[in-house]
Amino acid sequence: MVWIAWGSLSLATVIACVGAHLGYAMGKRARAREWLTVAAGFFALLAAVLAAASQTAVEQSPLAPVYAIALSSIFAISFGGPFTELVFRLAAKNDVELAKEESDPSPLRGGLWIGLLERTAIVASLWAGWPEGIAIVLAVKGLGRFSELKNHRAAEQFILGTFSSGLVAAGSYGLGLLLI
Repeated sequence: MVWIAWGSLSLATVIACVGAHLGYAMGKRARAREWLTVAAGFFALLAAVLAAASQTAVEQSPLAPVYAIALSSIFAISFGGPFTELVFRLAAKNDVELAKEESDPSPLRGGLWIGLLERTAIVASLWAGWPEGIAIVLAVKGLGRFSELKNHRAAEQFILGTFSSGLVAAGSYGLGLLLI
C-alpha cells in the first residue's frame, strides 16, 4: 500500500512537471501554454491531496521524509519556471503588447538559472529549518540586480518573478510537509 501511494504521487508529479515544461516550451501558443501550466499544477496538487489522504499508508514507510523532501524539491525547481512565465503572461496588459515584448529581449538576463537557484535555496533552507535563509536569498538576488532595476519593465519583471518563484518554492515545501 505504501508503494502504491508513493508511486501514484511520483507519477502525478512527473506528469505535472512534464506538462508544465511542455506548456513552457510551446512558444507563441499562449492559451495552450497557460492551460497546460494550470493543468500541471492542478495534477500536482491533486497528487499531494491524494497522498495526504492515504497518510496511514505513507506513515508506515521509513523513507517517507526523504521521499517527501525529494518530491517537493523537484516540483519547486521544475514547476517554478513555467508558473513564473504564466504570471508574466497574465500581468501583460494586452496581446499586442505581449507580442511586442516576446520579440524584444528580456531586460533581465539569466533569469531562468537565477530562478532555479533561488527556488533550490528557498526549499533547502525551509527543509533545513532555517527560514531566515529566504531573506538572505532574496537580499543577494536584489543586490545582484540592483543596477538593472532602474528600468521600470525590469523592476516589474523582477518583482513578479521573485514573488511567483518564491511562492512556488514555499508552496511545494508545504505540500511536502503534508506528505510526512
